[in-house]
Order: sequence, then C-alpha cells, then structure tokens
Amino acid sequence: LAPRALLEALLSIEAEGGRTRDFHRAPRTMDLDLLLHDDIVLDEPGLQLPHPRMHERAFVLQPLAEIAPTATIPGHGSVQSLLAGVADQSIERC
Repeated sequence: LAPRALLEALLSIEAEGGRTRDFHRAPRTMDLDLLLHDDIVLDEPGLQLPHPRMHERAFVLQPLAEIAPTATIPGHGSVQSLLAGVADQSIERC
C-alpha cells in the first residue's frame, strides 16, 4: 500500500480494536504507528515519514534493529549507529 493508504488501514485496525482518541496522550488500548515506508520522506498533515522522534527512542530502535539490522532512517542514519545515542534508555521485553 502507499503510505497514506497504509496509515488509513492502521487507523481502521485500531478503531476495530476499540481504540479511541479521547484527548492528546490519552491511555491507549492499541497504538499502531507507521514508522518507515521504504526510503520515503513525507511531511503531510497527519503523516510524517520517517515517524518523528523514532530515532530518539530505544523502544523503537531496539526491536527495529532485531528485525532489520541494516535499516536506515532517512535523514538520521543507520539504526545500528542510532542505538548508541539511546543507550541510556531502559526497555524491557514483555
């Protein structure tokens, strides 16, 4: 799917799963984010690619490094190199 169509599909899955958006940063029953889409860089209302701040979050980078160790975040660099910058963030596997 194209990025916008994929985002709409993710939002639909969230809604079907009972996700509501009562207020900004409300507790979530489900949160599906579109992080990357190939090497596409977009900044449109409601859709930014790569996902903003993903390069600053260990809970995003660590799992991404496990499934795509050679991944690169456009404009920020390789996932492997970005991991060093978030080494102070602790995450736990559930």
